[in-house]
Amino acid sequence: MRRHHLIIQYGLIILLFSMMIFLWNNQKITISDQVIVESSEGERIQLMIPEAKVRLFDLPEKISFAGEPVPLNKADVFERFEREIYVNAYWQSNMILMMKRSAKFLTTIEKILRDQNVPDDFKYLVAAESGFMNVVSPAGARGFWQIMPATAKEYGLEVSSDVDERYHVEKATIAACSYLKSSFANFGNWTSVAASYNMGISGLKRRKNEQMLQNYYELYLNDETSRYIFRVLAFKEIFEDPEKYGFEMNKSEFYKDPLFRELKVTQSIPSLAQWALRHNSTYKDLKNHNPWLRSSKLDVKKGKEYFIKLPVN
Repeated sequence: MRRHHLIIQYGLIILLFSMMIFLWNNQKITISDQVIVESSEGERIQLMIPEAKVRLFDLPEKISFAGEPVPLNKADVFERFEREIYVNAYWQSNMILMMKRSAKFLTTIEKILRDQNVPDDFKYLVAAESGFMNVVSPAGARGFWQIMPATAKEYGLEVSSDVDERYHVEKATIAACSYLKSSFANFGNWTSVAASYNMGISGLKRRKNEQMLQNYYELYLNDETSRYIFRVLAFKEIFEDPEKYGFEMNKSEFYKDPLFRELKVTQSIPSLAQWALRHNSTYKDLKNHNPWLRSSKLDVKKGKEYFIKLPVN
């Protein structure tokens, strides 16, 4: 009986290998997942399962950033755009998690952009800068908008041992809008504004003057800035038409914040952990939902006030 089972198992294995060879020769597919088959004798055999063919996307003929057309009719522009589409669409794990995270913050960011008269497309800079996470760059830029310490202070954000408002989504977005509007006053078009967010206003001005050109798409720039606008455009395209790029997600699958209560603080808090407990919460919830609080205490100077968010129980 055992020998009969063994013959069946090896027969199935031979059949599977035959199918793989046929598909390999006729469809040129790639190899992906592994599966382990164990015989009745305890022998373990590793097989490779064919992966579906990679799909090419039907890219749009026209696309714009902040109402400004992108010259996709130029070969190098189309190629740079296409590169970022494929890099990001096929980095599925990153894109899925980014889209799920974004649901917690986009409504807030969109409202502030609208109130500040900054085009809505600038919300995709957050995707390019940080993936909607409070990350830290090697150069010291922090938060969703990746703001440097000097820039933060220039645009009214507090940066201290207890408080770093670069991690405060609302305040950091307002500060970023101030920078973007200042850049627009220099360049007069939003595409250059977005590029300057990556390399700085003075840096972009210098490149334009050196090359005697004003159009971003005609400039020879460092690799990061050269790709920057196209990364933003790729996020815009995929976020606004996810099914086209293979991301079939329901709204119920996106992350969401709990309901919050907001507490006004006008006096110093020696222990945020004790303060959280007194307000029927935890230190973990306090820190998770108020990442701008950077230590275990909060020193409140005279005349200063803060608002701390805690989940509604």
